[in-house]
Amino acid sequence: MLFYETGFFAEKWHTIATRLGLVVHTLTGDWRHGVDAGAIRKALENDTAQKIRAVGIVHNETSTGAVSDIAAVRRALDDCGHPALLMVDTISSLGSMPYAQDDLGVDVTVAASQKGLMLPPGLSFNGIGPRALEAHRSATLPRAYWDWTDLLAKADDGVLPYTPASNLIVGLDRALDMLIVDQTLEAVFARHRHLAATCRACVAAWGLEFQTIESGQRSESLTAVRLPDGFDAEALRARIRDDFGVALGNGLGRLAGRVFRIGHLGDLNATMLAGALTAIEIGLRRHGVPLAGSGLGAAIDYLAQESP
Repeated sequence: MLFYETGFFAEKWHTIATRLGLVVHTLTGDWRHGVDAGAIRKALENDTAQKIRAVGIVHNETSTGAVSDIAAVRRALDDCGHPALLMVDTISSLGSMPYAQDDLGVDVTVAASQKGLMLPPGLSFNGIGPRALEAHRSATLPRAYWDWTDLLAKADDGVLPYTPASNLIVGLDRALDMLIVDQTLEAVFARHRHLAATCRACVAAWGLEFQTIESGQRSESLTAVRLPDGFDAEALRARIRDDFGVALGNGLGRLAGRVFRIGHLGDLNATMLAGALTAIEIGLRRHGVPLAGSGLGAAIDYLAQESP
């Protein structure tokens, strides 16, 4: 398998595949950008024996706030005529930003319940394309619980072959109504774009550094913010949590203590985000982090002038 390292969760592809006994090739990234489709194309072109069976990509890297261009990766595979399957993790993007598996030519999509679908953890989803299903039928890698055969055999009857998390499935039914019926996906995506832009306006006014360097690759689900040298993001997070009851995401892996993450996905509105940004700005000031200006003022200015 071939993976591109965009951050902590992209590394998990490598870990899982290695534990399953697969041969893994990882293209090293700097954790500050999305996927380099050109590097993937070059790796596939060099695989003249076509031993690579699948390419694994994280659509929205939750640890860094970087989005990858899945269409560009699909073109990379097509341009060099490589038969590898394209597998995409959409755990923190599904329901928060546009993603159309068939249109993108993705063979397997992996998703979960705890992000844009607004549920607790506990449900996982696979979108299975025809090429992936055919590969599944001939695959010899040992598998049991995650064998699609048992799941698909019961799918037409609306029955799961194992004991399901029934409470989460009932919650999912309501969550899908909220996303598709109550709001429509277009409105949900517009709201996420609006809140993400508000958050970015705030961070820019603070004069703090975004973990994701390229503005066009910054996530609409979350924003990862780097603290200046000499400041501990974990201590800042603890202060904001203790003083205001606002929980920020921590830095993961090599980013531990370097970044904090602001989530702006799911059942969230402008008032909720503004409240969180207020707590963060006060926390930054109490913590002695030098700021270029009031991020909260910039966020309010943005909210006053723009609407989703």
